[in-house]
Amino acid sequence: MDRLPRGRHGLSPEYVAQHQRERLIAALTEVLYEVGYEETTVSLIGRRAAVSKSDFYKHFSSKDECFYAAYDAAIDRLRGQVAAACRRDREAQWPPRVRDALSALLAALATDPPLAAISLVEGLRAGPGVYDRYQAALESFAGCLREGAPLAPDGAEVPPAADEAIVGGIASLLGRRVLAGEAAGIAQLESQVVEFALTPYVGTDEARRIGSGR
Repeated sequence: MDRLPRGRHGLSPEYVAQHQRERLIAALTEVLYEVGYEETTVSLIGRRAAVSKSDFYKHFSSKDECFYAAYDAAIDRLRGQVAAACRRDREAQWPPRVRDALSALLAALATDPPLAAISLVEGLRAGPGVYDRYQAALESFAGCLREGAPLAPDGAEVPPAADEAIVGGIASLLGRRVLAGEAAGIAQLESQVVEFALTPYVGTDEARRIGSGR
């Protein structure tokens, strides 16, 4: 994020404060990706954001509070990507909508490894304070998957816990790839992830066909 111009700039104090806060959130996300949660400090965050330590504490009471804000911003961004994909295909049937939503999610993660790291890996390292946020994030994506979902191929209702298990499994798979330094290759998993997500609802063969784009 660009820094504000030096000296007199005529910008309102409210704008300057909001810009500082956004720079701090972006800086924490970048530093976190480079050195990990334990090594990320207020000083490193402030230096990356070009914000003094005293100004940091005007926005956040601690590194943890800054992390929570950054984590929430990351999840909101990913949720927005998924929602936008669903809106583009709102007239389509459920399986293609899920495929396109997952494609948008994987593309967002692959093109922004720091975003992938904070949402899939570092959130679990930050301690119990973020666990509820992580679970809420998984549940929100499970809700997206559940909306409009069909019955299983045999006509039975897919168990309610299936949505959470699918989303949790995808998050675990992607998190391991990020942890291995392979975030940029996440998009290559699209066909496998789509097949995994759709199989309980449409069967293996149809899920594989949709995942392969045929």
